[in-house]
Amino acid sequence: MEAILAKDVKNCYRPIQPREVRIGVNTIAGKTSKKSTKVAKKAVTKRAGAKPVLLSGGNPQIAKADGDAPVQAYIAAMPGWKRDVGRRLDSIIVCSVPTVRKAVRWNSPFYGIEGQGWFLSYHVFTRYVKVTFFQGASLRPVPPGAGKVEGVRWINIFEDGLDEEQLVTWIRQAAALPGWRGF
Repeated sequence: MEAILAKDVKNCYRPIQPREVRIGVNTIAGKTSKKSTKVAKKAVTKRAGAKPVLLSGGNPQIAKADGDAPVQAYIAAMPGWKRDVGRRLDSIIVCSVPTVRKAVRWNSPFYGIEGQGWFLSYHVFTRYVKVTFFQGASLRPVPPGAGKVEGVRWINIFEDGLDEEQLVTWIRQAAALPGWRGF
């Protein structure tokens, strides 16, 4: 059955419905900070029309914001083959979890479920894209990357491709677990 699910996702190229972009609003917790709203709006206004800066490793610098638009801006700013990986990751996540919420924080896209928290994020490095599962230790099989933070696991996606079937399985498992509520 997993192969059928993966095949469904592999062929999922439906247009992403535009979602409201609420700058500086924590859509998972429903909190609004006046300071974060002001800072985010200033950053967006300042950058309007400007090409995003690439930080070390080629990671795009995108202002903190919620919704699909900042995530798409991040993906569009990813360098070279990593942009295709970003598009594919976003497509797989949206197809696997249609109710997904999106945000950009700390120059990385985050994906979560309303009321549950964030289950996944990714970040660009020089030779790979790192996909982090916040409850990765609970996934089966457990993703290979592990660090100091308990429960967090990741995979590194290199230019030679990714195992979409396994990724879909992990994304669906991660979305069903309680997420990280860090912001």
